[in-house]
Amino acid sequence: GASRKFRILAVNDDCCRENLCLAADTSISGERVAREMDALVRLYGKPACIVSDNGTEFTSRTILKWADRNGVDWHYIDPGKPQQNAFIESFNGSLRDELLNEELFDTLDDARRKLALWRYDYNTVRPHSSLGNRTPKQARQALELFEGSAPAALAKPETDDYQNQTRRLSS
Repeated sequence: GASRKFRILAVNDDCCRENLCLAADTSISGERVAREMDALVRLYGKPACIVSDNGTEFTSRTILKWADRNGVDWHYIDPGKPQQNAFIESFNGSLRDELLNEELFDTLDDARRKLALWRYDYNTVRPHSSLGNRTPKQARQALELFEGSAPAALAKPETDDYQNQTRRLSS
C-alpha cells in the first residue's frame, strides 16, 4: 500500500540529547501530549522547563492547564525561529534524513516499530560528537552518577534563563 501520513511527537532531554518519546499517530492532540508528558514525568521526574514551537497541540488549553498543574515552565519559541530550539531541530533533521525520507510506512504499527528501532539506535548505539562520543544513554548514566539521579537532575532549574538552561525538554 501507499505510505500513509502520520504525526510524530518527539520529546528530547536537551542536556544528554536523549530522545524520551517518539510517539506516532494519525493525529496528536493536546490531550495526547499531556498524557505523554505525564508518563515522562513518572519515568524521569519533572523537567525544569519545556520548550516547544507554537503548534496547536502545544498551545491548547489542555497543555496550559497541564503546565500550570505540574508547575512546569513551558516556553514557546518565536514563530519562524526554529534555531531557538536547535537541539530538537537537529534531532528532527536526523530523524527525517535517516528514517522518514528512507522508509515507507504501510501501517501505523509499521511506523511505530521502525521509529522504536531508530530511537533505540539513536539513544543506545550511536555515539554523538556533542556528548564526547558517548551515546545519549551513556551521557544520562554519567549524569546520574554525577548528580545522584536523573529525576532530581531533571527537576532542578540551573538558571532562570531558559535559553541557557542545562536541563530542559524540547518538543
